Amino acid sequence: MEKLYIFDTTLRDGEQSLGITLNVKEKLEISRQLVKLGVDIIEAGFPASSPGDFESVQTIAREIKGATICGLTRAVDRDIDVCAEALKPAEVARIHTGIATSPVHMAKKLNMPPHQVLEAAVAAVKRAKKYVSDVEFYAEDASRSEWDFLVQILEKVIAAGATVVNIPDTVGYATPWGYADLIAHIKNNVKNIDQAIISIHCHNDLGMATANSLAGIRAGARQVEGTINGIGERAGNTSLEEVIMAIYSHRKSYGIELGINTREIAATSRLVSRISGVPTPSHKAIVGANAFMHASGIHQDGVLKERDTYEIIDPEIVGVPRNLIVLSARSGRHALKHRLEELGYTDIQESLDDIYARFLTLADQKGEIFDEDLHAVMGNVVEGNGISIKTLSVASHGASTASASVTLEVDGQEVTEAALGNGPVHAVFKAIDAIVGKKVKLEDYSLKSVSQGSEALGDATVKIRYKDNLIVGRGISTDVFEASARAYVNALSKASHLAE
Repeated sequence: MEKLYIFDTTLRDGEQSLGITLNVKEKLEISRQLVKLGVDIIEAGFPASSPGDFESVQTIAREIKGATICGLTRAVDRDIDVCAEALKPAEVARIHTGIATSPVHMAKKLNMPPHQVLEAAVAAVKRAKKYVSDVEFYAEDASRSEWDFLVQILEKVIAAGATVVNIPDTVGYATPWGYADLIAHIKNNVKNIDQAIISIHCHNDLGMATANSLAGIRAGARQVEGTINGIGERAGNTSLEEVIMAIYSHRKSYGIELGINTREIAATSRLVSRISGVPTPSHKAIVGANAFMHASGIHQDGVLKERDTYEIIDPEIVGVPRNLIVLSARSGRHALKHRLEELGYTDIQESLDDIYARFLTLADQKGEIFDEDLHAVMGNVVEGNGISIKTLSVASHGASTASASVTLEVDGQEVTEAALGNGPVHAVFKAIDAIVGKKVKLEDYSLKSVSQGSEALGDATVKIRYKDNLIVGRGISTDVFEASARAYVNALSKASHLAE
């Protein structure tokens, strides 16, 4: 069987399009999980876009083994040179360069006639080829391009050395049948197409990114590009977990093989959601909280009698264990470690003492610990960067006024401040601002319940604007005000790191 290459662009299309600034440590954490998942190519970023992105791509190229590390460029000499420099440490490197090919983009955005676009495309591929052997060319807005011109430019860039040609549905305009026809036309009419892999990159503006990607694969594409959880610009990108499981569920009809460890899907989804601050909807296919729940009595009866009646995917295939084990403060390290490993957390032996201490603290507060609690324990980041919460007290004074007193340890010294606010959380944030002293703007704040019971954990997410960066902070606690404070301090800690 032919191989389908999985190209993940969570760190490039996913991060940049949402305006989120992830630090190098967070990008490395996601990259390592993507390798465990088994993706073939990781698009680590757009190195020429900023010094921060250059550093991230360079660090990922140096640290991550087991996948091709890719950087994006425009068809611009400096972009390509900078990208090549960032990718130097990579075990296997790819430069992803290209230019828009649709009439509207060429005329209105590039202000270039078709022959100049063709010349720029060929020159970009030739320049990239001087640095790396693996060059991918993207024809931006290919789904709205004229087919004859697309065939012409693809033949030229392949002749110039492109090993992969990307046919993006940049604005999510395509339909499955139209997109399949386009891929088939390219496969049948580009004379040297046997020298390159056809790649597809679909957006979800009309809700058809997964369908279009599957149609393109059936028509002959052998690389699919997308993001974890489908995050991305506007309505998002192709959701890689959906494409993977659709092919897995119908593998006989596709006749292609995947190098994916499907049991890492749930863990990868949770990690990307936690770090990006983008919650996964409960009804999201494959990875949503309700994906394997059966509320209807008829459905429940059928599943109890025979799983296949209403469940087309065994949850364990995507890393969602079936057996429910409830842990408590009486559970030992071995039981905790065993359950965490079942949930997909490996290589935890060195940090087990710290994890167990956090587990016991939560177990004392809640009594029973469910899987959702364990995910929260594993994802509950410490404040870091020399800032930690020591004490916190909140009082309400009527419907619209509250006060808060917060003590933080900043670089080894305890500092206490109090503040009034329109509500308890507002007062907590103002007190923290008075201590930390950074000028930030709160862009978004959300709080949701994690797990079960009256002592359920509160999971707070804040997004702050610091200079030109949008930074995500997360905090978890059985006390919602403490969870909110932890999230805010976590974001401010990241801002301090950027300042350094």
